[in-house]
Amino acid sequence: MKGPAALTILGLAVATPLTVPAPASAASGYPTEALAEYVLGCMRSNGQTRDALERCSCSIDVIASIVPYEHYVTAETFKRMSQTTGEASGLFRESAPAKAAGTELKRAQAEAEIRCF
Repeated sequence: MKGPAALTILGLAVATPLTVPAPASAASGYPTEALAEYVLGCMRSNGQTRDALERCSCSIDVIASIVPYEHYVTAETFKRMSQTTGEASGLFRESAPAKAAGTELKRAQAEAEIRCF
């Protein structure tokens, strides 16, 4: 095949992107790094065993199914900032947004605890 038809077919082949499977985290909206960080921290607290890996992976999956990633980041930020010293750290513990974010995450963690541990 030569001429315009061959160029059209070649152009379609080049312009059509390859289908690449989406990473597992795409379904939850959580980046892989966030999932891995959670699982590693959970395993530090619960043991470096295969059982802990499975339970911790289950736990973040449950949390991700309940709390949107943006809310998770907000809650984790408030949590980390509340552990700092000084007057300003009170804002991260006692403000209404901090309390709401913390409550949402704690509820999801409690559900994960029931389902996974």
